Amino acid sequence: MPVDGRLLNPVFDNRPLSHTEDRCRACGSDRLHRFLDLGEVPLADRLLTSEWDCRAEPRFDLVVALCHECALVQLTETVRPEVLFADDYPYYSSVSRTVIDHAKANVDARLAERRLDRSSLVVEIGSNDGYLLKNYVAAGVTVLGIDPAEGPAKAARAGRVDTMPEFFTSNLAHDVRQRRGPADIVHANNVLTHADDLRGFVTGIATLLKPDGTAVIEVPYLRDLVESVQFDTIHHQHMCYFSLTALDNLLGAHGLFINRVERVSIHGGSLRVFAEKVEDRDASVLDLLAEERAIGIASRAFFDDLADDAAVLRDSLVAMIEDLRSRGHSVAAYGAAAKGAALLNACGLGRHHINFVADISTHKQGLLMPGVHIPIRPPEALFEERPEYTLLLAWNFADEILAQQGAYREAGGKFIVPLPQPRIV
Repeated sequence: MPVDGRLLNPVFDNRPLSHTEDRCRACGSDRLHRFLDLGEVPLADRLLTSEWDCRAEPRFDLVVALCHECALVQLTETVRPEVLFADDYPYYSSVSRTVIDHAKANVDARLAERRLDRSSLVVEIGSNDGYLLKNYVAAGVTVLGIDPAEGPAKAARAGRVDTMPEFFTSNLAHDVRQRRGPADIVHANNVLTHADDLRGFVTGIATLLKPDGTAVIEVPYLRDLVESVQFDTIHHQHMCYFSLTALDNLLGAHGLFINRVERVSIHGGSLRVFAEKVEDRDASVLDLLAEERAIGIASRAFFDDLADDAAVLRDSLVAMIEDLRSRGHSVAAYGAAAKGAALLNACGLGRHHINFVADISTHKQGLLMPGVHIPIRPPEALFEERPEYTLLLAWNFADEILAQQGAYREAGGKFIVPLPQPRIV
C-alpha cells in the first residue's frame, strides 16, 4: 500500500496502517451483514500539501456492516487512530457559527438543569478547540478537555480551556479520576463514532462519572443517514453508526442507562442521549425505541436499498454537473470537510468538474482535497471568480453558508445542494 510522506515518521513505525475488523466493535459477534461497499478510497480528512502527497496517497477499503446481535453499524476496515487523528488533523469546531451556537445552547441547558460551580467538574471527550467547554469556563465551572489532535488542543489551551492532548481510553479515564476526581457531566459530541475500542471507550465514560453524574452523548443518527441517503457521512474517521437501539445495547452493557433522548437537527440529524448509572427512563427513550422496532432498524432489510439509493443519487449529481460543464458553465464547491471529500471521491468529481473548493478554515486553505486533488481556497474566491454554480459539500450547514455568501448569490451565483436529492438554489 502506498504511504503518504507525512505518515513516514517514527510515531507510525512499521506496523500496517489498517486492519480488517470481522467482529462487532460493541458486542464481539461475528454475525455481520455487509450492505454497502464504497470501494477503496483515501482518508477524507487527510488534506494534501503537494503533488508529492498526491502520488503517495494511501487508500483503504470502505465497507459498512450491520451487527445482527446488537444492531451496531460499523466499518469493516480500521485505520489506526494515530493516522486518522494526527497532529495535522484539520477540523476546528469553532470555524462554524452553527456548531458554536449549538454547543452554547447545549451548555446553557445543562447549567439550567444542574447546580455547577468551580467545585464541579465537566469533561469533554473529543473537545477539539474548546468550542463547547469555553461556555462552562465562562460560567465559572472547572473543565477538562481530552483530544489527541495537537493543533485543536493547543488552540483550546490558548482559550483558557484545560486540555489533555491524549487519546481517550479506559486507563486514561482511571488516571483522570484519580487526579481530578469524578465528573458531574461528561460530554462526548460526535466522538463515539470515532472509537475503535467502543467497549473500552464506554467503560472510560462510566469510570469518569459520579454516581449521580450524566454522560451527554451526541451521535449522527443512523436513521437519518439511511432515510436521507447521507452516504457522504460514511468515511474512515466514522468507524461506527448508531441507532438508539444500538446505543442502548452498548451503554447498557457497561452499566449506563439512557434515561432521556433528544433528536437534534445538527449534522443532518443527530441523537443526544443522557446516560446515567441509575435507570430512570422517560417516554422519549421508550417511544423512540418503539419507533425503531416498528421500522426494523435492527434488520438487514432496513439497509438493503441504501447502496442502490446512493448510486441513483450519485449518478444524478454527476449528470447535473457534467451537463452544466458541457454547456460552458463554471462550477466550484464549498466545504472542505470530510463529508465533502467523501462525496467528491464517491462521485468521481475532480479538477475537470470543480475549479476549486472554498472553505472558511484557514487551516485548510492552500491545501488539496484528498483523492481528487482540487485546491482549497478562501470563501472570498467565490465572489472574486464568480463561478456560476457552487456545489454545497457542507450541505449540513446550508443556512449558515448561504447567508455568508449573500454577495455571491446577489451577483448571480447559484448553489447546488446535493442531498437528499440534487437541486439548485
